[in-house]
Amino acid sequence: MTRFTIHELPLPGLKVVERQNLGDPRGFLSRMFCAEELAVAGWASPIAQINLTRTLRRGTVRGMHYQHPPHAEMKLVNCLRGAVLDVAIDLRSGSPTFLQWQAEELSAENRRSMLIPEGFAHGFQTLTDDCELLYFHSVTHVPGSEGALSALDPRLNICWPLEITEMSERDRLHPRLTDQFTGLIL
Repeated sequence: MTRFTIHELPLPGLKVVERQNLGDPRGFLSRMFCAEELAVAGWASPIAQINLTRTLRRGTVRGMHYQHPPHAEMKLVNCLRGAVLDVAIDLRSGSPTFLQWQAEELSAENRRSMLIPEGFAHGFQTLTDDCELLYFHSVTHVPGSEGALSALDPRLNICWPLEITEMSERDRLHPRLTDQFTGLIL
């Protein structure tokens, strides 16, 4: 029995994963990860790291983060509490969708996850107060391989649905794109 429904998104490799709940009057069980079932969606690595984030205030923006090769990572982003607009940007050099972004609402209620392949930047805006996200990563975070783009870069033109109420100083100072940025070579 499959526990996931996988939907292809317009950016190649980017997918939405819907988790199926098995429930009864006591509650439910929801499988968060299954290597065998998610291999069909492109997850080919073991889970190297799991992270939990909590964001308290509606309208907060975090991102747009990625890791440079050879530490590029695949992520499975799950919303456990609240709701977010989850955004992924294609940074793959030579990709026909280079610098295009895709946004999907993830929430505790809709049980949708975003499967983000290597070579994408990731960020989100909280649509409710008190949001928790659970991330599965294909590789361990390497501080020296961190990369980021400005979530406010007019060249990306990300349509944040709410007024931005908070953003860390670090995220606010991420660089804007220049013509010298030709993408990530994976």
